[in-house]
Amino acid sequence: MNIQLGFEIAYQFPRPTPMILALSIHYSRASDLLRPDHLLTKPAVPTTAYRDLFGNWCTRLVAPAGRFVLSTDTVVHDSGAPDIVVPSAPQVPVEYLPESTLLYLLGSRYCETDLLSDFAWQRFGNGPTGWGRVQAVCDFVHQHIAFGYEHARRTRSAFEAFKEGQGVCRDYAHLAITLCRCLNIPARYCSGYLGDVGTPPPHGTMDFAGWFEAFLGDRWYTFDARNNVPRIGRVLIAQGRDASDVALSNTFGPNELDGFRVWCDEVQ
Repeated sequence: MNIQLGFEIAYQFPRPTPMILALSIHYSRASDLLRPDHLLTKPAVPTTAYRDLFGNWCTRLVAPAGRFVLSTDTVVHDSGAPDIVVPSAPQVPVEYLPESTLLYLLGSRYCETDLLSDFAWQRFGNGPTGWGRVQAVCDFVHQHIAFGYEHARRTRSAFEAFKEGQGVCRDYAHLAITLCRCLNIPARYCSGYLGDVGTPPPHGTMDFAGWFEAFLGDRWYTFDARNNVPRIGRVLIAQGRDASDVALSNTFGPNELDGFRVWCDEVQ
């Protein structure tokens, strides 16, 4: 199946302001693009691209004073298959984990493993390991946090989401990631597009989505504590330790968000 996706984000800047953007589709999906996901700016400004420490495609530019609009529109081919489920995937002892995964065992800006370690072992330490343990974490987080866009707060950490019991998709991901890391399972944050393919109406307002991946056996697997069911049409943008590593935009000066629209729809 094919998915048309893109965004239009508008800002107001009082003066020329540098920006770093992580809005390009992840290199792992590059071969699925049916047309390039070029970043367009209005007014037009010079841009440069680079790969960050996690391999994500990033864009640098200087936004001019006044209203500034970022947009893209592309079509991605997708298998139409839901997220992979492998209940037999085992947990790997820390001493045998690949070195590339060890970073994702440690605490990070929004994932305070030191504050949640005792709870994680008390709640999940005597249960299953491997896939079953990650799924138990997702089940807990899914039930513990009440979803609502009115609960969104960009500074909320995993421990705060745990205490407050409310949030949006990034809060579900941060809490699940933190609990997995406490239990010696590498986990990393993912941002991207996730439409409503395969879900019954009514459908909510489209936004960028946050989920996570856990390393089990010999590979990374997708988990989504917010939805807690396999989903179709997930398109990755960026991966990192938490949301601070995959921020859609970093602005180095004052600004106001003046418009925000995202789309992700199945097309013929």
